Amino acid sequence: MAERKPIESWLTDMDGVLIHEGVPIPGADAFVKRLRESGKPFLVLTNNSIYTARDLQARLTRMGLEVPVENIWTSALATAKFLDDQRPGGTAYVIGEAGLTTALHDIGYVLTDHDPDYVVLGETRTYSFEAMTKAVRLINNGARFICTNPDETGPSTEGPLPATGAVAALITKATGKQPYFAGKPNPLMMRTGLNAIGAHSESSAMIGDRMDTDVLAGLEAGMKTFLVLTGLTGKADIDRYPFRPSEVVNSIADLVELV
Repeated sequence: MAERKPIESWLTDMDGVLIHEGVPIPGADAFVKRLRESGKPFLVLTNNSIYTARDLQARLTRMGLEVPVENIWTSALATAKFLDDQRPGGTAYVIGEAGLTTALHDIGYVLTDHDPDYVVLGETRTYSFEAMTKAVRLINNGARFICTNPDETGPSTEGPLPATGAVAALITKATGKQPYFAGKPNPLMMRTGLNAIGAHSESSAMIGDRMDTDVLAGLEAGMKTFLVLTGLTGKADIDRYPFRPSEVVNSIADLVELV
């Protein structure tokens, strides 16, 4: 088998890799600093669609991680890019927060509950029965069903919270329609991200803390994959999966010298 090309661009997940429960993971600041000094293309990714890239930039800056807004790629941005390619200037009924609604406004979408082209489901802390009922009826009337990501739970200081994937399952059960998920592990999120920074998968690496999203998406997009053990996947979990990361490291600190 031919050797892989040297790593010229980096994609990294945010939660569990760079930060954990609002605190930077040791080595994250050095890794981001090295990336910026190297001039290599890079993206910080998140499946969370609640926040805009500008919101996330401010959040990371408060933690001492200086990431330019153009180097942040969310499932909301990936969803908007997908819809803009599929049906430019379309309409959507949206369940979600500013990260998603802003991304759709920015591509010229009209947000409406009157005969929309799509129902787009994203992350929110206030899922309402009324909104879910409306989504079910619109999908039954012909709207196409799109979700930002398939994550079934999300983290909070009190414990796991139901997330987009869990609510999508409810809507699927009520309509019989499966959604198209734009976020990880769909390699579409990786490929559109790589395109956004002018990078190629053969010379790119993906860093993540989850086998079922980060590593799988990186693998399917053709990238080298690094699993860090500072998030959801532990060392004992790796062998449960039918695929493996290219390398397993303890934390992001172990990758600073590779940039």
